[in-house]
Amino acid sequence: MEGLMDNPNLQGIIPRIIGDVFSYIYQMDENLEFHIKVSYYEIYMEKIRDLLDVTKTNLSVHEDRNRVPFVKGATERFVSSPEEVMEVIDEGKANRHVAVTNMNEHSSRSHSVFLINVKQENVETQKKLSGKLYLVDLAGSEKVSKTGAEGAVLDEAKNINKSLSSLGNVISSLADGSNHVPYRDSKLTRILQESLGGNARTTMIICCSPASYNDSETKSTLMFGQRAKTIKNTVIVNEELTAEEWKRRYEKEKEKSARLRGIVERYEAELARWRKGDSVPEGEQTSTHDVMKTSSSMQNLPAVANIVNTAVSTVSNDERQRWEAEKNNLYMQLDDKDDEINNQCQLAEKLNEQMLEQEELIAATRRDFENLQAEMARIQAENDSAKDEVKEVLTALEELAVNYDQKSQEVSQKNQENEGLSDELQKTMSQLNVLESEVQQVKDSHMQHKKRIAEMMSSLMKDLSEVGTVIGNNTVDIKTPLTSEKLEEEFTVARLYISKMKSEVKTLVQRCGNLETASAEAQEKLQHTSCELSECKLLVQQQEAKVHTIQESLHQVEEKKRQLEDAVDELNERCATIKAQEQLYLGQLEEREREKSLKEQSASLVEAMEKQMESHREQHHRQLAELRKEITDKQTRIDELTEYVPLSVCLTSW
Repeated sequence: MEGLMDNPNLQGIIPRIIGDVFSYIYQMDENLEFHIKVSYYEIYMEKIRDLLDVTKTNLSVHEDRNRVPFVKGATERFVSSPEEVMEVIDEGKANRHVAVTNMNEHSSRSHSVFLINVKQENVETQKKLSGKLYLVDLAGSEKVSKTGAEGAVLDEAKNINKSLSSLGNVISSLADGSNHVPYRDSKLTRILQESLGGNARTTMIICCSPASYNDSETKSTLMFGQRAKTIKNTVIVNEELTAEEWKRRYEKEKEKSARLRGIVERYEAELARWRKGDSVPEGEQTSTHDVMKTSSSMQNLPAVANIVNTAVSTVSNDERQRWEAEKNNLYMQLDDKDDEINNQCQLAEKLNEQMLEQEELIAATRRDFENLQAEMARIQAENDSAKDEVKEVLTALEELAVNYDQKSQEVSQKNQENEGLSDELQKTMSQLNVLESEVQQVKDSHMQHKKRIAEMMSSLMKDLSEVGTVIGNNTVDIKTPLTSEKLEEEFTVARLYISKMKSEVKTLVQRCGNLETASAEAQEKLQHTSCELSECKLLVQQQEAKVHTIQESLHQVEEKKRQLEDAVDELNERCATIKAQEQLYLGQLEEREREKSLKEQSASLVEAMEKQMESHREQHHRQLAELRKEITDKQTRIDELTEYVPLSVCLTSW
């Protein structure tokens, strides 16, 4: 079916058919538009498995509205060139189940189905045609004695032979013309139902061996092909007609039915005359020649007779509906049975898997039991060898016991001698300990004496270094710990430092006297400046009091100003009331004169208030300037005094 894809001379049927299909399409009219879809799946262990999507492992077979079986859920891919189809085939071929047997190195363990679905549409007339091409690669029937199949390969062979026998039964039923055809016995025959006995042309290629070794298989295969050749299918074009085509066909059928109705009327009239007892002459009888003339589209008389009989024996609409309902129910029951069969197959497969698991467990337990038996035999052999070794060890132990008694006597004698020597050693060790303790005491006393001398020298040198740092920034290097050899050198250095320090102390005493006199003078100056500071503080407090009084006076002046403003507002209100009264009684002239007088009075009051406020402000500014001047003078005086205070303080603290 496949052959060598890349070699044009050794290609199989599938690549050759694909090339012919596309070459035919390329030669068609430009008004025709083609849509090509391909599917690729296999029937493995009575399960439909999608080769283009390996996740779809158990697909089911359903029927469309025209009662044509199809695989539901199979992957469909649109293709536009032979290369794309070849890529799809290579992809599916890689996922197909293949095994090695004694008869074939690459034995296919499943039936593969490659489906090409072509739809043709005329762009101008909108006429549509459709067709399906099933390219089926059947797995060969196998004899277990020849293939040597075992385990899973044996189960695959059983399912292959079962599906092929179901296909043989279907072909036999179709060849014999029996009423019941067992399409549902196998998934393969269910998928190929339309190809075997429906609206399809089927070509079957049989592969057989000419060797005498395969005589029986070749004979059964040829008989199978001979039965398949007797099947005759009547095919019609799958087309979707347009509205105009349907009208044209309707008119033809209408004319045909009118002609047939006329023939029926003539037959009925002739029948009525015969029933009345009249004789109809041959010239007036309706002959078959007249029927052939009227029904030019008919090709044989029996078909016309059947049409006439169906026209005469008309069936009521109720009976037709009832038959259609029963037919639909039967098809629904068949679908339900298919689902039940699928479920039962799945359960059977699960049970088979469980049985296989149990068999594997039993085989594993058997292997473990055999291993345990081997280990037990090995352990028993080791136990026997161990017993021999134990006997040898016991004899050796007896010899060792005799030698042990002799050696134990010798050891007891040596132990007595060792005890005497150990007593003498303990006495000498006690004397040695006493002598070591006395030597240690002498060493400790000597070390304590040295430590005391070193501590005295270190303390003396520390004092000298401190005095030197205070007096003249002269430091003494203290070397710790002091050794007995350098004590005399350290003493001479200390004497030199002491002599220097005496001279420096004398100079320091003189400086101290001078500093005391200077500190007394500075103290007097400090007391004088403190008195001046107290006086300045009093002046500052007085000035602050004056500022406070001035602020209070300003506050009072502001309150008076507010009172005057309130009075002015009251006067304005009174003026407004007076104006209203004057408008009522005296007139506009008197009102204007009073307003002028009131305005002059208010202006004079405001001017007086402003003059008072300006005088108060000037006095306040003068007082503030004087106070600021005094504060700055006092601050400068304080700064001058504070410059001398740190020197006097440093002198007194020293």
